[in-house]
Amino acid sequence: MKNILVIALLSLFCISCSQSNAGVDVVFHKTHEPKKAKAPFSDIVQVGNLYFLSGQVGMNHTTRKLVEGGIVAETKQTLDNIKEVLKQHNMDMNDVVKCTVILADIQDFSAFNTVYKTYFPKKPARTTFAAKGLAVGAKIEIECVAAKSK
Repeated sequence: MKNILVIALLSLFCISCSQSNAGVDVVFHKTHEPKKAKAPFSDIVQVGNLYFLSGQVGMNHTTRKLVEGGIVAETKQTLDNIKEVLKQHNMDMNDVVKCTVILADIQDFSAFNTVYKTYFPKKPARTTFAAKGLAVGAKIEIECVAAKSK
């Protein structure tokens, strides 16, 4: 009896989810950076009025190299890269509602946070953690979700 109840509840949940997403378009936007045209991911994916930005690192997209200067310089460049992606979709940092921040070294938290808070006029929800081995040897990667007002 318990298994039947669980199956029934899961079925109702699945039906509810599929009905609530009915009619919502998913758009995998092309990158605005020609050098990233063949990347195996989208810079930004739109689901209704939500925009899911892929993680950005402190790479100067003109030179395709990480900026020099440590966590402070990489954080600034990472956030500038996010601003540029948002700008391509007529949004700015005010539209960001959630960030996930990955640091290569949790000891960089304070220096990162000092820069981070200067970029957000509002305070989006955030998760921050450390992990080893970020792409291209970066010290930081940030992904975020933005909500575009209609």
